Amino acid sequence: MPSSLSFRAPSLALLVTEPLRALLETCAAGLGQPDAVQGDGHPVIVYPGLGAGSMTTAQLRGHLKACGFAVYDWELGVNRGPEGHFDDWLGVLVERVRAVHARHGRKVSLVGWSLGGVYARELAKLCPECVRQVVTLATPHKAIHDANHAGTLYRMLGGDTSQLTPELLDRLGRRPPVPVTSIYSESDGLVCWQGCLEEPAPDAENVAVDASHLGMPSHPQVLRIVADRLAQREGRWRPYARQRRTLRPRSTAPSRSRK
Repeated sequence: MPSSLSFRAPSLALLVTEPLRALLETCAAGLGQPDAVQGDGHPVIVYPGLGAGSMTTAQLRGHLKACGFAVYDWELGVNRGPEGHFDDWLGVLVERVRAVHARHGRKVSLVGWSLGGVYARELAKLCPECVRQVVTLATPHKAIHDANHAGTLYRMLGGDTSQLTPELLDRLGRRPPVPVTSIYSESDGLVCWQGCLEEPAPDAENVAVDASHLGMPSHPQVLRIVADRLAQREGRWRPYARQRRTLRPRSTAPSRSRK
């Protein structure tokens, strides 16, 4: 795995195509929905990316609900970054995880997109007894400070980067003590995909998709992978086995019977 010094931000060519690619991916999602899997009803909290809110993860949450999971939005509106001291602010999110855990009497899976994935990882470190697994979408946990184009948006939203000390950056790069799936795209136009990669471990994996950064929460392939990961039996986590078909085809052509 490359060192943080070798990370590079995506090209400007990829960056400028992000909105159009995300729109096309959202339209494609309407043409073929991923197959529903049989969930076990355990609770799932979904965290949006920087500058995004509940609407941006609605399609992901809707699919997971259709699969039978008890799905929760993070319920803090638009993600403008941590408010105040990072660890104090995380404490508010920890209480939310503990409350959902107590309500269901079951461990909670955390799904985070981009910066939301950073939250999910840190929450799993703070209350691992409440967390079943973490799934991140385009989360550059090893390239938070640079090698991405999200820093400009973060500063525009009033984010304070002074807290990103070497000690905190090192902490953010360490994986939580629960099973982790990192979904990433080499054509990501906002963040360095190499910075999204987890270190090899028996309960950690990296799953590649061909998606834009902005389109991740609505991309049919991503929806299917997330649901597949959450549908595993608790305590029986296994690496993702890629399947050939990711969409239900909508064909109107009559089938030919074989003689």
